[in-house]
Amino acid sequence: MTRGLLVVIAGPSGVGKGTVHARLRATLPDAVLSVSATTRAARPREVDGVHYRFLDRLGFEAMVTRGELLEWAEYAGNLYGTPRGPVAEAVADGKVVLLDIEVQGALQVREQDPDALLVFLAPPSFDELERRLRQRGTEDDVAVAARLEVARRELAQRDAFDQVVVNDDLERCVAEVRDAIAAARTG
Repeated sequence: MTRGLLVVIAGPSGVGKGTVHARLRATLPDAVLSVSATTRAARPREVDGVHYRFLDRLGFEAMVTRGELLEWAEYAGNLYGTPRGPVAEAVADGKVVLLDIEVQGALQVREQDPDALLVFLAPPSFDELERRLRQRGTEDDVAVAARLEVARRELAQRDAFDQVVVNDDLERCVAEVRDAIAAARTG
């Protein structure tokens, strides 16, 4: 059986984590996306249990208390976390488990699972990151400004990751991440 691997792909909001994850799942037959829990409201077209597990704050805090989360963080006023059980089961089954999480959570995963591969997705520039966030049209100016402030701090932590990949060309970016995964699974 091929060795399972937990792969954390993190970076600032708007850097393209979701798009990179989708491409990886399309090209890695044994890749699965971990479904995070969150207290934020669902965006249009998001489905509970598919995109996120949407919880109220009390339900999320109960998961923290019971030790059911591999990592969790508060980001822009909402809580986000990764349920531990499904990740452990998939890695044990030889799957590549992809986590789409923010930098704070990624660093917690490093403490919990030193064998995890941590990949930092970086934008080509800060101006491009801001453009992408505004182009989404899912948040008001105050929320975008808050995400940009967090992004500045996150970009300063990129050296804590195993690999940094600039997401300026999607195909090249995905290929670099896929190569890093292959190397980690054989190493």
